[in-house]
Amino acid sequence: MSWLDSYTHRALLEAAMVGALCGAIGLHVVLRRMSFFAMAMTHATFPGVVLAAVLGIDIYLGGAAMGLLVCLCVLALSRRRDHQAQGATTATGIVLATGFALGVALLSATNGFNRNLEAFMTGSIVTVTGQDLATTACVGAVVLLVLGVLHKELLYGAFDPEGQRAAGYPVAALDLLMLLLVEAVIVVTAPAVGVMLAMALIVGPAATARLWTDRIRTTILISVGTGTGSCALGLELSTRWNLAAGGTIALVIAVAFLVSLLVAPNGGVRRVAVA
Repeated sequence: MSWLDSYTHRALLEAAMVGALCGAIGLHVVLRRMSFFAMAMTHATFPGVVLAAVLGIDIYLGGAAMGLLVCLCVLALSRRRDHQAQGATTATGIVLATGFALGVALLSATNGFNRNLEAFMTGSIVTVTGQDLATTACVGAVVLLVLGVLHKELLYGAFDPEGQRAAGYPVAALDLLMLLLVEAVIVVTAPAVGVMLAMALIVGPAATARLWTDRIRTTILISVGTGTGSCALGLELSTRWNLAAGGTIALVIAVAFLVSLLVAPNGGVRRVAVA
């Protein structure tokens, strides 16, 4: 009997991989202040998933295809001038609501509720298959490789986009690549926590890590550790108390952030006390 024959072992391995992957990509999302844009991407991916289910094709391919379209829209909105930033944010909010509404409308046109769609929305980590693990491992390896190879370029764009543009870097291409990496992570995270809770796993660990240190390398390590640990602990608690795994993992991350906000060196309460 293989170690992966046990559903608990598969769930634990998926939790570890997803937690580490989200912790790594989440740092760039937080540094670029694109949490709201990323949330729009999670919701707007939903209609692609529903349409794929209706057509009888792989729902992850459908979600990825719609995600590509959303990435292009988000990139266009995020590159608006500073005095148009409020309008860009409003437009992104409309994209978020419209995407989810379109998915619900398509879903209502189908005969009954597809269980695969429910798993994609809310997550079902205890039912992940060997194929899900392989997909997460392959996509995760590609994402981490790109983040490693383009580490300096992506950080440069996060801290000084105008300077990066003046230096001759392909800023638009790097921004689009960053959005595509986030979308890829959202899609592979779906079996664990679903697209509705993906943002908690992507943003939470990185935001928590930033409260403890300003050093990028240390932040990455803390973010990855927080993501992996939160997923493992959330899975354990959900199994022990018969709770929804995705929701429990998101709550563990929220608790980690709140505790860090109170006691971490860069936490809001500590800053007020020092001042």
